Amino acid sequence: MPNLTRAELAQAARNPLAFIAERWSPSPRIVQRAILASLVMNTAIVVTGGAVRLTGSGLGCPTWPKCTDDSLTATSEMGFHGVIEFGNRMLAYVLCAAVAWAIIAARSQKPRRHSLTRLGWLQFWLVMGNAILGGIVVLVGLNPYTVALHFLLSTTLITVATVMWQRAREGDDAPRPLVGKAVRQLVWVLVVASAVLVVAGTAVTGSGPHAGDSSEVPRMFFDPEAISRVHAVAAWVVVILTLALWLILKAMDAPRGPLRRTAELFAILLAQGVIGYVQYFTNLPEILVATHMLGSCLVWIAVVRVALAMRERPRSTVDLPAQSESQMSAV
Repeated sequence: MPNLTRAELAQAARNPLAFIAERWSPSPRIVQRAILASLVMNTAIVVTGGAVRLTGSGLGCPTWPKCTDDSLTATSEMGFHGVIEFGNRMLAYVLCAAVAWAIIAARSQKPRRHSLTRLGWLQFWLVMGNAILGGIVVLVGLNPYTVALHFLLSTTLITVATVMWQRAREGDDAPRPLVGKAVRQLVWVLVVASAVLVVAGTAVTGSGPHAGDSSEVPRMFFDPEAISRVHAVAAWVVVILTLALWLILKAMDAPRGPLRRTAELFAILLAQGVIGYVQYFTNLPEILVATHMLGSCLVWIAVVRVALAMRERPRSTVDLPAQSESQMSAV
């Protein structure tokens, strides 16, 4: 990197994002990969958070923001559970780095796309809010309702990251529908039904045996058998709606994008359903519960992509060429 003048250093301190954007023009592919990295990390931290609960490590660090009253980090006396819980907390910093990289890449793209940058900042503030909520979860002793809210806020994060990833591959023109109004309404019914499925899943988890620390942790008031049946019914509703949507799109000779996204959702739903029934009839083994949590994230990502596939946003302008590798290395 060339030597910077005092004025340039002052500018970098005042507005580092603008400073970087003036000197770097990432290609659209780099921007898309940066945003995809944030989506992957948002999903990964849900799975690792589930691992904390499933290993009984939810109070491995019994307080927050420190791990103990006297130590910022886990100590050897805290054993395996302290390592797992503290490791998950550290992974939050990796997530912050991934989101920051997505923001920097989006801000530096030419021409500048304010809508994309705003989605990146929305991710950032949601990460901060969820980190605070995670601390509250610890401070209230893994209250199942706060745990459920923690998961739902993570799902909101995944939603924003998915939308940002899709928007990175589109233009900023007004969306143009690819299907009729009736089909779009059916898609929104599918989205609502999928949201009910996710919420019901948190109730199943909050009522089940994996409390996160011990049997002394309170559980939700739902009967586990009854709420599991509600969750199963919601899953079948989503499967039927997805199949109906695919058949309608096929009959009306819809564009390839909506058809492909709907088929992907259907395949993920079938796999998730198999895992769900197997875990139910095998008394909820931890590895299958963790896999089902990953499947829940993938189902929701697929649902959001189906909704976004029903319209297109053409590019009205031609993107500026990205800097060459030699230019980038000189910055």
